[in-house]
Amino acid sequence: MNRDLCAIALFGVALAAFAAFVQSGVLLTFVMMSLYAALLSQAWNILGGYGGQLSFGHALFFGVGAYAQALGQLNFGINPWLALPMAIAFGALAGLAVGGLTFRYGLKGSYFALVTLAFAEVFRILALSASFTGGGVGLMVPLQEGAANMQFASRRGYVYLLLAIVVLALATTAWLRHSRFGAYLQAVRDNEDAARAIGVNPLRVKLGGIALSAAFMSAAGAFYVQVFQYVDPGIAFGSAVSVEALVGAIVGGMGTLWGPVLGAVVLHGLADLTRNLFGELPGISMVIYGVVLILIVMFLPRGISGGGRSLGQLFGKERARV
Repeated sequence: MNRDLCAIALFGVALAAFAAFVQSGVLLTFVMMSLYAALLSQAWNILGGYGGQLSFGHALFFGVGAYAQALGQLNFGINPWLALPMAIAFGALAGLAVGGLTFRYGLKGSYFALVTLAFAEVFRILALSASFTGGGVGLMVPLQEGAANMQFASRRGYVYLLLAIVVLALATTAWLRHSRFGAYLQAVRDNEDAARAIGVNPLRVKLGGIALSAAFMSAAGAFYVQVFQYVDPGIAFGSAVSVEALVGAIVGGMGTLWGPVLGAVVLHGLADLTRNLFGELPGISMVIYGVVLILIVMFLPRGISGGGRSLGQLFGKERARV
């Protein structure tokens, strides 16, 4: 646990120092969006990696956080710094509601995945129809620059804010790796019947896992609103957010501390690279991105972090033989 926390602290300090000296707005934007993708993947990893509950509808929690952040400011005049924890709380409650409706009836595997996807789609349709969400037009948060309004003059301020949330997500994941609750969550993932036989309450454990996961997903949604000052049902509850979250975790390595961060950075960097190199050829950047993604999944089935561990073990054995 202490080693993980030291590594997380070093990561946070190093990246904060890097952001302090970077003058390029393009590079700061890349760092910010990489951290944003890492937060999405780490949030999904808590439930999908450590809990073994594969969700295709995590956009639901993202959307709840995004709309809570926007509506709190527009309709109730709540300061963004106060709206953020409220958005996170609403996301956690949404997670508990979804978990209560699914886990109580024993849904898991592909059934759970499809039901979460259906929930996200239902909320997207409801948001399109409701007047308080702005319907298809969406909501715009007014520009009020200043740290007091969580609207910074440069990307650097957003990098620091997002870095703090990502560090908290990493610390929570490290806690899951070493705590009793985390052990229960992984036991339920590996064999729910065996976990129940030793006195673990699977429903309570899975509800805790989905609440944590949804809370961080909602934080990502709230952050999105503050940066881009806009949200609509397609952005909030669309499948693109869910896909980005789960693909980053799968490519990086599910059920690991640093895997989702690695996966998110690699995929975001790859997307930017292909877009810059082949942006003039319609569709070719997405084709190359897809091919590379398929190759990673084929040759690194345990993700980038799992492949790194395998190489380390292989070299360790070779040294032992020598």
